[in-house]
Amino acid sequence: MSHPDGEAAAAKWPPIGVEEARANVLSVIAPCRNEQGYIEDFCRNVATMQLPQDWTLEVLIADGRSDDGTRELLNRWCALDRRFRWVDNPQRIVSTGLNRCIEASSGAVIVRLDIHSQYAPDYFVQCVKTLRTTGADNVGGAWRAEGRTSMQKSVAAAFQAPWVAGGARSRDVHYDGEVDTVYLGCWPRATLVKVGGFDEQLVRNQDDEHNLRIRRAGGKIWQSSNIWSTYFPRGQLGQVFRQYSQYGYWKPFVMKKHGQPAALRQLVPAVFVVALVVAVLLALTWSAWPLILLLVAYGGLHVLALIGMRKQLSADMIGPVMAVIGAYHIGYGWGTICGWRDILWGRGPQARWGALTR
Repeated sequence: MSHPDGEAAAAKWPPIGVEEARANVLSVIAPCRNEQGYIEDFCRNVATMQLPQDWTLEVLIADGRSDDGTRELLNRWCALDRRFRWVDNPQRIVSTGLNRCIEASSGAVIVRLDIHSQYAPDYFVQCVKTLRTTGADNVGGAWRAEGRTSMQKSVAAAFQAPWVAGGARSRDVHYDGEVDTVYLGCWPRATLVKVGGFDEQLVRNQDDEHNLRIRRAGGKIWQSSNIWSTYFPRGQLGQVFRQYSQYGYWKPFVMKKHGQPAALRQLVPAVFVVALVVAVLLALTWSAWPLILLLVAYGGLHVLALIGMRKQLSADMIGPVMAVIGAYHIGYGWGTICGWRDILWGRGPQARWGALTR
């Protein structure tokens, strides 16, 4: 990967002073690449959303050199609605796209959006309101998943289960309060001036690392149940495995940079995969009991997760959901192990872990 060192990238962050921000302007930033099937729905959704009284909107979409017709659709939309602008993102990854949008933005408040989500009409209003009432440095809502196809529904059901997500508050749609990280994000420009932009070395987990940096600087991150959006996850098991193996792979690079994980729960999948490998080796050379006990314990986790999801599941979804849970945990754990391997071997992030999974 040919990205600058994370600390150096933060040091080079452009000195955009708070006094230079345009008051009552909301800057929306969104990275994209090859989103032909989603980009127009996203623009239409954003264009019709409510704004706080007397506020105006600018929307900056960083296109990562799309080759599926996305950029042509984006050009057409920007010509029709002058509030929208596209920004070139030649590096094609999320962190660089976010930074290029922030550099081009002018608003006093900056909101990050995802192309694969839909947003409540009052999403912007609630973001600004929550910033004002909490004094937080970053605010957002829960990461709520919903499926359209049968497999997507299974992925979404597993995604929301507390036993699958390790109790992450970001999946709890009813939670209000401080969190270690938040879905997407909404910042006063002053926060980004203080802590810098996103680490361009990170293909994944740039949001976790950024939120960790905010907390280490004494900032506060707040989740509000009034900030409402719906995320549409991957629809194939292989895509889910690749997605979560990438999430896992980039965690060690965040840990190395800061000397700590963003949250202890992020270490659990790797411990599970190591235990599984050790148990298989013991079964081949000594006794199968460690493997049996581990699988029984993990099966118990599946049962608890299925009980928690029972209102969302039909009988034909049980098998796919169990497969998705396995893909989440094993993919994440395997990716984390590979990340630590590359760090311990003195190698930087490897290019094959940087390919986007959509």
